Amino acid sequence: MEVPRPVAVVTGASAGVGRATASAFAADGYDVALLARGRAGLEAAALDVEEAGGKALVIPTDVASFDEVDAAASRAEAELGPIDVWVNNAMTTVFSAVGDVRPRELKRATEVTYLGQVWGTMAALTRMRARDRGRIVNVGSSLAFVGIPLQAAYCGSKFACRGFSESLRAELLAEGSGVTVSMVHLPAVNTPQFRWCLNRLPMRPQPVPPIYQPEVAAAAILRAAHDGRPTMLLGSWNRVVIAAAKLVPSVLAHYVARSAIAAQQTDQPADQNEASDLFAPLDNKRDHGAQGVFGGRAAGVLDADFLASAPQMLRDLVGAARASAREKLWRLKAF
Repeated sequence: MEVPRPVAVVTGASAGVGRATASAFAADGYDVALLARGRAGLEAAALDVEEAGGKALVIPTDVASFDEVDAAASRAEAELGPIDVWVNNAMTTVFSAVGDVRPRELKRATEVTYLGQVWGTMAALTRMRARDRGRIVNVGSSLAFVGIPLQAAYCGSKFACRGFSESLRAELLAEGSGVTVSMVHLPAVNTPQFRWCLNRLPMRPQPVPPIYQPEVAAAAILRAAHDGRPTMLLGSWNRVVIAAAKLVPSVLAHYVARSAIAAQQTDQPADQNEASDLFAPLDNKRDHGAQGVFGGRAAGVLDADFLASAPQMLRDLVGAARASAREKLWRLKAF
C-alpha cells in the first residue's frame, strides 16, 4: 500500500521566498498547495514542485481575505489530504516615509503582511487542532525586532506578526497541544519584491547587505517545519542586529537613522508611475521566478558589499553611540 505524502501549504508561493519554499518542500517529499494571487507565477511554481517530485495544487488566493484563505485550506485538504505544514510567507509593503504613504496603502500592506499570517494561522489551526498535530511556520524578519526608516508599513506588520505568533505559542503550550507555531526571521533576501512593491522613494529600493538567496531562506523554513523550534534567526548579521535591539536599543536607533535611508536605495532613479503589486498581482501574465535582480551580490554574511561597507558601518556605529549618549545626557539635564 502506498504511503500518502505529507502536505504543505505555502502562501506567497508564486515568487520569492515562497516560491523557493514550495520547491524545497516538494524535494523533501511533500505535496504542496500554492497560494498567491498571480496566475502565471502560481502555474510556474506548480511546474517547479512537480519537477521536484511533488504534486502541486494551484489555488489563487488573496490572503487579506479570511474567507478565501479558509476556502483554500478546505480545498487543499479535499484534494491533497490533511495539512501537515502551513507556511505563512505572503507579504507586500510600501517603501516610503510615513508622511508620504497613503492610508489605504498602509491598510492594504498591513492586511496582506499581518492579517494574511493571522488568517493563514487560524485556517491551519482549526484543522490541525482537531488532529492534535501540525506545524505552522510564520516568516518573520529582523524588522520584526528593529524599526528602520522608510519601512514603517513592513516593520509594523512584522512586529505584529511576532506578537501574534508568540501569544498563540503560549496558548498552545498551556493546552499541551501537539500543534507547533514557529517564526523564521529572515535577513535581506534577493527576491522580486524590490521591483514590484510600491515605491515612493526617489531611487529604486534594494535589500541591505548581506543579501541571501531565497533558497537559503527556504532551507531554514523547512528546518523549522521539521523540528518545530519556536524561533530561528537566519544569518549572523541578523543575530547581531537583533541582539543590539535588545541590549542597546538607543544606539541601534541612531545607527539605522544614520545608515538605513541610503542603504535601502540604489543609484537608479525610481519611476513613480511604475506598477506595483499592492492592489493587483504583477505576475498574472508573466512569471518573475524566485530570485530578484541582486543575485550577483548575494553571497551570505561576508559578501563583497558587506565588507566594502564595513568602514562606513563602523563610523556610523561610533556616531550612533555618541548621539545616544548625548540624548541620554540631555534627558538627565531636562529631568
